[in-house]
Amino acid sequence: MTHYDNLDSIFLAGERRTGSGDTLKNICPWDESTIFEMASATEDDVDEACRASAKAQREWGAMPPAARAAKMHAIADILEARKDEIAGWIVREAGGTKLKAALELMLVTQVARSEAATLPYMAKGAIMPEDIPGKESRAYREPAGVVALVSPWNFPLQLTARTLFPALALGNGVVIKPASDTIVTGGTIFAAICEEAGLPEGLVAVLPGSGSSIGDALIRHPIPTVVSFTGSTPVGRGVGKAALDGDRLKSVELELGGNSPIVVLDDADIDRAVEASVWGKFMHQGQICMIANRIVVEDAIYDAFVEKFVERVKQLPVGERENPECFIGPIVNRDQFDGITEMIAKAKEEGATCALGGDAAGLVIPPHVFTDVGEDSCLVANEIFGPVAPIQRARDEDHALELANATEMGLSSAVFSRDEGRALAFAKQVQAGMTHINDQTVNDSPFAPFGGVKNSGIGRFNGEWAIEAFTTTRWISVQHERRQYPFSADDIG
Repeated sequence: MTHYDNLDSIFLAGERRTGSGDTLKNICPWDESTIFEMASATEDDVDEACRASAKAQREWGAMPPAARAAKMHAIADILEARKDEIAGWIVREAGGTKLKAALELMLVTQVARSEAATLPYMAKGAIMPEDIPGKESRAYREPAGVVALVSPWNFPLQLTARTLFPALALGNGVVIKPASDTIVTGGTIFAAICEEAGLPEGLVAVLPGSGSSIGDALIRHPIPTVVSFTGSTPVGRGVGKAALDGDRLKSVELELGGNSPIVVLDDADIDRAVEASVWGKFMHQGQICMIANRIVVEDAIYDAFVEKFVERVKQLPVGERENPECFIGPIVNRDQFDGITEMIAKAKEEGATCALGGDAAGLVIPPHVFTDVGEDSCLVANEIFGPVAPIQRARDEDHALELANATEMGLSSAVFSRDEGRALAFAKQVQAGMTHINDQTVNDSPFAPFGGVKNSGIGRFNGEWAIEAFTTTRWISVQHERRQYPFSADDIG
């Protein structure tokens, strides 16, 4: 099996091409070296890609479910066969640890084999009751058409796949604009995989470039009918507006920022809560939308929790690229790094106590733990997206709920208690799209509804919710016998 090459290309109308736009640099976060440089796509490429995808989609969408399911299994086979190669790209380009790369590959393969290969058989229509004599009323599920996919840099393989694979399985074409930090793992590697799996030429396109040019042109283009975006809330607002401002109104699937709490109630198993909280706070150095942004602990067990949490965090291997047990790697780029370090300095100025810290090495920030964190601290008011854990003290359960909900975000959340009934009652009051009892906040499952409330997004991914997102419902009625039409008010009822 030969290695993938030319991944520093744009993929358009079934071809790998050299771009003609601005120069993009692909940087390795581990040492800030340049992996490659390439020219971006242009707005003309966006138009050609959308037209080619729409043309290929007509044939693809008409294929029987078994044919599309078989292609999803073929994609899963490729992911498994090329796992070492793909994992290497996650480490090199996204700054992932080997642990993170293995986890992400497992999740993506599940999306292809468990979810996407099943979806072609789940898109069902309906025969609906009718009062008109001789009329049959039918609802058909049809592909939406072409999906515009703007993917992020933090879990690029997974967060691209969760739209790409279900959308394809349901009969759509997809045009991808990957994040500039992860051109390969969020974009061009998928084009190569779909090419190897034998999908129709042009069905999937990948157009690296800036959000302001390529992203905006793709979202506003009249051909895509659905826009799927994962990223920050401010950018997501702009995406939503652009999807409504073009010549064609589009539906949107937006998974935006998070400020997810882990709440530890006073009857929790502290050791269990600590282990989960360490994983759910520092996985991929905190660069996950549903990461635990803050930890809220009831006063009665606060000190014991903090002591055990700090000791456990001290054991995490940091910055060891070749170590399969390394848990914390580099921040994705210098701008993100600067924002996190500024936030750490500000938290100290505000009076928070740094119970654990250290100096950065390159883009690797060692794990930081803060206590005595005020309710207006920058660490709880903002999405940190880095290896920094603020632990808030709650007076009681009511105060813990108040702290958990004190945010305009509402993506994920978690609560720990030995009493599952108490935890469930608490979970139902948390203002979030997802709440996990006795587990951390970073959870995804191929058939569970993934998404947020408040300013954390619109729509849901996975399973039957993916069907809602990437298909459209069409009503067709059949009048089997001659109908008597009313021609006056007296003819009605």
